[in-house]
Amino acid sequence: MSQEHSEALLLRRTEAGVAWLTLNRPAARNALSVGLMAALGAALAEVADDASVRVVVIAANGPAFCAGHDLREMRANPGRDFTAALFTQCSALMTRIVRLPKPVIARVHGIATAAGCQLVASCDLAVAASDARFATPGVNIGLFCSTPMVALSRAVGRKAAMEMLLTGEMIDAARARELGLINRVVSPEALDAAVAAVAGQIAGKSALTLAIGKEAFYRQAEMDLDAAYRYAAEAMTRNMLARDAAEGIDAFLAKRAPVWTDS
Repeated sequence: MSQEHSEALLLRRTEAGVAWLTLNRPAARNALSVGLMAALGAALAEVADDASVRVVVIAANGPAFCAGHDLREMRANPGRDFTAALFTQCSALMTRIVRLPKPVIARVHGIATAAGCQLVASCDLAVAASDARFATPGVNIGLFCSTPMVALSRAVGRKAAMEMLLTGEMIDAARARELGLINRVVSPEALDAAVAAVAGQIAGKSALTLAIGKEAFYRQAEMDLDAAYRYAAEAMTRNMLARDAAEGIDAFLAKRAPVWTDS
């Protein structure tokens, strides 16, 4: 048995309400094989129903965050059925991240390219090391990054997305932050602490409020203005009638810390 197959493709630990899901194919630059996507999808499904988990971090072992799809696996399975199933699986994984009722933060180091860049764009927040780099380079090998395009075009402006997609060029972390692909850039040695600080800050909020707010954010973004306001007003009404909203307002008025019940 090879070392890769003897080790878990995905590592998981939970600390202080934060589930750290770590891609663990370092020799393959954490390429999203069928197995790795299945493992990550299963872990996300589990944490969705785990009340002890309030925030999810997606990280990676080795020199890269994620180099995209596993090209060797794809070339070893050239048929239409495998290829269609692969991209359907990837799309379902990225959609699961967006629809997970808990915030998801990408902890990015090294390269995040093609589907790896898509993974970053699909997360709610992203914190990157200053030496991280990003690209959608499929055009360079005759395979336009069409599925990564879906997440990328929703994270950055159209012109910026098209430039990345048409040129395939790498951008550095500073440029990725300017474009809105990531939120923060820190030194490599400060990356874990920075991610933990953001995750911890969010984990201290009402889980119910976060779930309502995350769902509302993505749903209204796909609506026209009037529909978005109608939907957001209904979401806010539902939120206002929750116990945690009453507790939060009472705590604010009494100048004390709120005690969340996530209900």
